[in-house]
Amino acid sequence: MPVSDSGTYTLGGRPVHRLGFGAMRITGPGIWGPPRDHDEAIRVLRRAVELGVTFIDTADSYGPQVSEDLIREALHDGSGYGDVVIGTKGGFTRHGPDRWVVLGDPAYLRQCVLLSLRRLGVERLDLWQLHRIDPRRPAAEQFGAIRKFVDEGLIRDVGLSEVSVADIEAARAAGLTVASVQNRYNVGYRDHEDVLEHCERNGIAFIPWAPVDAGTLTRPDGPLAKIAKEHGDATVTQVAIAWLLRRSPVMVPIPGTSRVAHLEENLRAADVVLSDEQFAALG
Repeated sequence: MPVSDSGTYTLGGRPVHRLGFGAMRITGPGIWGPPRDHDEAIRVLRRAVELGVTFIDTADSYGPQVSEDLIREALHDGSGYGDVVIGTKGGFTRHGPDRWVVLGDPAYLRQCVLLSLRRLGVERLDLWQLHRIDPRRPAAEQFGAIRKFVDEGLIRDVGLSEVSVADIEAARAAGLTVASVQNRYNVGYRDHEDVLEHCERNGIAFIPWAPVDAGTLTRPDGPLAKIAKEHGDATVTQVAIAWLLRRSPVMVPIPGTSRVAHLEENLRAADVVLSDEQFAALG
């Protein structure tokens, strides 16, 4: 399966295949607690790497802690993760299934980083992303704390999640080199078009979350289904991912799942090459 056909992008200081894996769904219902099938979650992670995935996205709040623990169990080789870049996030507290509360206190952010280091079994995180900017605290205070983590060698590269162009520029003004932005974006949801274009101009990876949540475009008589039929055995999901890969060279989609079969289906999107007409039909 040519995941490498998705192209490459330098992320976390190293080149990765642009089609990655999001490790949120390997946790329990509501992104809370352990997965229903622990062994299948381990198989999913190992199979992703076998098929060429070299970027895995996670967060300390997935579980919480569960996703990072599973990644270490499945993929850590005793010294690290080889060619695989692990990107994680911090800045949320969890209060039950589907309950997330932002906390940007610098002391808490430091705790997030240190515990992710311990859970993942590394001395430095390849990529650490601020999961959300806490609106109750000065953004510059949060950015300043992250700058210290970089200076101390705790993290290599910095990312931001759910941010505006102004947020990115404020982080850069505070001395951060922003390596990635992780915003909601897919063929049916493009509210962050300006952020994507800003990332393109500045060489920042754009990691779309909810990459295949295309809403009404997925209906049986919709444009995604029509294009999928034109590709023979392609699925609507594969077409949606293929659209993201074509949309921008800085795009790094991270479709996630808790099942090996679904993983393999998602990764076959690297085989789907949209024609100019098909790309235009999706707007």
